Amino acid sequence: MITALVIYDMPKSITREQCLAHYHKIAPGFLEAPGFVRKQFIYDVEGKIAGGAYMWETLAHAKAFYSGPWLAGIKERYGNEPRITYFETFAIADKKDGLSFPITK
Repeated sequence: MITALVIYDMPKSITREQCLAHYHKIAPGFLEAPGFVRKQFIYDVEGKIAGGAYMWETLAHAKAFYSGPWLAGIKERYGNEPRITYFETFAIADKKDGLSFPITK
């Protein structure tokens, strides 16, 4: 399993409320992405950066998604390149679902 941390600079022209509304609008579409597991939509408390913490079944799924139309949409909407860091997910601790360790490939 792969966790991808994706962040981008927020233009001053997009308010917190606009960002929130946009996230709510696009969230269901992620469920259709091949290899997608979960996304936490994130917004800096100072409103300077935003993005997501994604979980993917494989690194290949993540990289395919971020190289497709998603990338063009980020550049168009926010006017800058996203910064993406990939992590191997070794374990998950979730209060609702409990502990999952180790994560199997």
